[in-house]
Amino acid sequence: MTLRFALAVAFCAIAFSAFAQEADNQIDLVVPVHDIARGVTIDAGDLTTKSISVLRVNESLIRDASEVAGKEAKRALRAGEFLRLSDLKRPTLVAKGATVTMVFEAPGVSLTAVGRALAEGGEGESIAVVNPTSYRQVVAVVTGPGMVRVGASNEAAKSSNEVAAAKP
Repeated sequence: MTLRFALAVAFCAIAFSAFAQEADNQIDLVVPVHDIARGVTIDAGDLTTKSISVLRVNESLIRDASEVAGKEAKRALRAGEFLRLSDLKRPTLVAKGATVTMVFEAPGVSLTAVGRALAEGGEGESIAVVNPTSYRQVVAVVTGPGMVRVGASNEAAKSSNEVAAAKP
């Protein structure tokens, strides 16, 4: 009976040490200092860090405050709640239904026209824009507040990058 008891105690000690958390098994993750409403742009003053066990960390949790600063909250964020990449987006520069200036640039030519955004978008994102005169839809890249780049400049940039990559 004492051998069984000794084995049980040894087993419990080994199992406990395997699940025990040590201070060096902690990692700091980014959390909001205060509640942040949906749509608010986050800056470095809105953030702090909180320690968590390494065993509870996954890829979607944000570890560096520089990944968060300047982004917009997709949903309401609570103080002390760990932030995920899916909670954030680039700030919206073009709202759905807003009037935008479409810029078409080709070598030696620059044209502008007014259009209406069919989706919201942040800088560098592609959105659909409709020309209110012809009712034609085009895909455009958001370049700034109320500004999008259309057409050949997108394709020219892609082709010039491909040519540059192909050169030895």
